Amino acid sequence: MANGTERVLAEVLAGVVRQDHVPPDSHFFDDLCANSLVMAHFCARVRKRTDLPSVSMRDVYGHPTIRSLAAALDAAPAVAPARAAAPEPPPPPGNNRRHVLCGVLQFLVFAGYCALAGFVTAHGYAWISGASGVVDVYLRALVFGVTLFAAACVLPVVAKWLLVGRWRATEFPVWSLAYVRLWTVKVLLHTNPLMLFVGNPLYVFYLRLLGARIGPGVTILSRAVPVCTDLVTIGAGTVLRKEATFLGYRAQAGMIRTGPVTIGRDVYVGEKTVLDIGTSMGDGSQLGHASALYDGAAVPAGERWHGSPARRTDVDYVRVPPARTSAVRRIGYALGALVPALLLWTPLALGGTYLLLTEVPALGSLLAPETEDLTSPVFYAEALGLSVVGFAAFLLCGFAGVALVPRALGPLLREDRVYPLYGFHYSVQRTIARMTNVKFFKWLCGDSSYITGYLKAIGYDLSKVEQTGSNFGTEVQHETPYLATVGSGTMVADGLSVINADFSATSFRVSRTTIGDHNFLGNHIVYPSGARTGANCLLATKVLVPLDGPVREGVGLLGSPAFEIPRSVERDSRFDHLREGEELRRRLAAKNRSNLGTMGLFLALRWLHWLVISLIALVAFDLYDTYGGAAALFVGAAMLLGLVFSTSYYVFIERVICRFRPLQPQLCSIYDPYFWWHERLWKTPDNHLAIFNGTPFKALVWRALGVRIGRRVFDDGAYITERTLVTIGDDCTLGTHSKVQAHSQEDGTFKSDHIVIGAGCTLGTGALVHYGVEMGDAAVLAPDSFLMKGEQMPPGAHWGGNPAVGR
Repeated sequence: MANGTERVLAEVLAGVVRQDHVPPDSHFFDDLCANSLVMAHFCARVRKRTDLPSVSMRDVYGHPTIRSLAAALDAAPAVAPARAAAPEPPPPPGNNRRHVLCGVLQFLVFAGYCALAGFVTAHGYAWISGASGVVDVYLRALVFGVTLFAAACVLPVVAKWLLVGRWRATEFPVWSLAYVRLWTVKVLLHTNPLMLFVGNPLYVFYLRLLGARIGPGVTILSRAVPVCTDLVTIGAGTVLRKEATFLGYRAQAGMIRTGPVTIGRDVYVGEKTVLDIGTSMGDGSQLGHASALYDGAAVPAGERWHGSPARRTDVDYVRVPPARTSAVRRIGYALGALVPALLLWTPLALGGTYLLLTEVPALGSLLAPETEDLTSPVFYAEALGLSVVGFAAFLLCGFAGVALVPRALGPLLREDRVYPLYGFHYSVQRTIARMTNVKFFKWLCGDSSYITGYLKAIGYDLSKVEQTGSNFGTEVQHETPYLATVGSGTMVADGLSVINADFSATSFRVSRTTIGDHNFLGNHIVYPSGARTGANCLLATKVLVPLDGPVREGVGLLGSPAFEIPRSVERDSRFDHLREGEELRRRLAAKNRSNLGTMGLFLALRWLHWLVISLIALVAFDLYDTYGGAAALFVGAAMLLGLVFSTSYYVFIERVICRFRPLQPQLCSIYDPYFWWHERLWKTPDNHLAIFNGTPFKALVWRALGVRIGRRVFDDGAYITERTLVTIGDDCTLGTHSKVQAHSQEDGTFKSDHIVIGAGCTLGTGALVHYGVEMGDAAVLAPDSFLMKGEQMPPGAHWGGNPAVGR
């Protein structure tokens, strides 16, 4: 049997690598010069053969010759075919009428919210402006601010209980009236001011008001607020780390399914995890970083699981001993955060804004009733000058604040010392993390040589920098920058999260996290302190970085849990000659000039956006002063106009950069001028896209950006990197935090290719689709899965895992 399997596998591989014959002992990567994309095509062809067992990328890397792969497949125990589960019904046929009606209702809800916000803002401003003296301004700002804060917190709670009542396990179609109610509650939850108190007991109390059953002593550090709160149960003493997702609903095949998420007492949930509906964790259990529970998975009490999908492990993810704390301490910390916010920061913001608008001569003249007509050039000239000054002040003061204030606080935290939660040192750690994780400057400097200077300025230890021009991307997170060490020659793609603070339900500790020399880290990696990787490692996208076993060096790691792969292959070394000697110096200098031009260009474009938004706001308030209270709706209209302008403006900029033509697949060096041009696309701001999540308007914006997208696509928060390389069919469902990434950067090589997602497909929460992928119609990719480059999912298939395989 083995010889027959060898022969057929060799024939298939020969067709993929375009050779007449493949020796059975030839190494896929060392001898045949294949790479992961080539072998993904091989796996896809094998899966289409009825006379061969299915082969995954894990099989290929574990048995990298035809002979060893055939022997492993033949030695695998025969599994009796399981009774096939009843296939899920295909997505319901699209309903254009319901789709349009949903969009109209969502627009009316949003417009009504803007009108209400404008009305309250204008009348609050008018009331504060009636004050006489600074003390009176403060008192009025205090009363208005407290009232506004309370109303903004209460509104989502009231809306949830009036529109929904108590959430129950059920299902309903997207775009239905039931969905509009869910969307309305979700949007209000994300706009309430208590989202600023994540990590504070106030946030836990707020979730209880929304119906969540949460025990005492629970710590929630994740900003992914659950929507179906009545279906969420969290036992006492549990801690949920940053970016843990437990929404209480799932979008799949055009339907919304709500269901329970049950977490027991003293549970630990790691960073960047997904808990799908129907999953549970027993008392004292753990779920490691970069892991997922779905398909009704249940972690027994006391067990530790990790991976995607999660499975049992011996790794202990609670790495800090407990400390003494109490309910009184939690209450005191909550009040200590709330009272200054209400009595100090809110009045200062409101009163300070009023004084700025009235006491600064230039602004006062702009808003005075006797100011020249809005058609006067003087009005716009003064606004132009003020916008330049304001934008420059933002850049200088912002950088000084990010670089200097946290550095002054840094010595207050001692490395490897255990501190109790909800005290002075916890406040210091949270302040440092918030201030140094500001995205603007990393967006500005990322993907260029200048990012290393910025990271060193905020506290990173980068050893001896070997400049590549792409040492870091634009998204790097940490708990404290002063205990983050990155070795010389290491390159990091986007989405790195450095975990140098460990938390339990009662304590935390900051520790140094060290990434070795000459590593390459792919996208969306959680790198904890104590990681068992050393020098010269390739950490693939979404890999689960190991905390156990020997220190890995000179290898690659892929998957969750991770398994070893080659550090590099011959096929991917074709551009290595550009990364050394005089050629590197020449091309790096050219790349630096290009990146500097890109930074200047986007600063100018950001300033222009700032100017227009400022003009819209000034015109709205000027009209309010002229026409009085009846014109308060002008302020609400200005909010809508600002969103329309921001969306249209950045769509136009991106299409201009693309020269109104689609991208073409590429294989080039990062020192190729094409790559420098491509980096400009990644700089185009797109944070405003989140406002359109879950609405029909998101697909319209994607289409304007160049995505070939079908009708009635439900996008609940997906992100698409290279828009014009992606095709999405009708009635697809794109889950929260899912990503469609049509490129890859590995060391000094950049690759991109088309992605085709067929009609009726589903991407689960947090799933990532890589370049060169084809998903057949009605295919379903499970939450947190990684569909590797070049994979081909058959129509109707259900895949999951990291890397994804058939389920």
